[in-house]
Amino acid sequence: MANFMHSPYNTPLTCLLEVFLMSLISWPLRLATQIQAGNALLGRACAWLTLFLVLGTACVVVLRYAFGIGATALQEAVMYAHALTFMGTAAWALQRQAHVRVDIFYQNFSTRKKALVDTSGHLLLLLPMCLFLGWNSWGYVANSWAIQETSGEAGGLGFMYLQKSIILLLVGSLLLQCCADLVLLMQQLRTPTSPVEAQHE
Repeated sequence: MANFMHSPYNTPLTCLLEVFLMSLISWPLRLATQIQAGNALLGRACAWLTLFLVLGTACVVVLRYAFGIGATALQEAVMYAHALTFMGTAAWALQRQAHVRVDIFYQNFSTRKKALVDTSGHLLLLLPMCLFLGWNSWGYVANSWAIQETSGEAGGLGFMYLQKSIILLLVGSLLLQCCADLVLLMQQLRTPTSPVEAQHE
């Protein structure tokens, strides 16, 4: 491509066309990188909520059993944080491949075979699951927002709709991560296989 750009027979129009084609090919990779960075930032932020889980739970226990005080709002806040810890970090875990693989063959596959397995899993399992979950939870969350749902417990938090919205955060972040992964996996599949890996194909 560089030779093409510096060819003496190129006109300014063909050079501009080549630059446009290069940018058209590279923008999905740039977008995927930005999605990766966004999900990593979200995941790291939500991971810090584990500290609040420990301290909040300890406070609830001490208040209840040492002083006989029921801290309903704090207890529900711990529940919110618990949900956000897992659902907010799911896409980051997927990005880092920190999820559990029940597979004894994958670790011995070549890079190309791993990319094929991951691509198949994303297209056949992850993407349909996200779409199904998003479709079925949208009304559930929308109704909660419509009535400004609050806690059913006396002294509880007044924004149950925010807790339910964490479901859509999970769906959205996983969908974006799925798309970013597919772009990167396609890039891996387009990369020529090295001679060493070709022997293991």
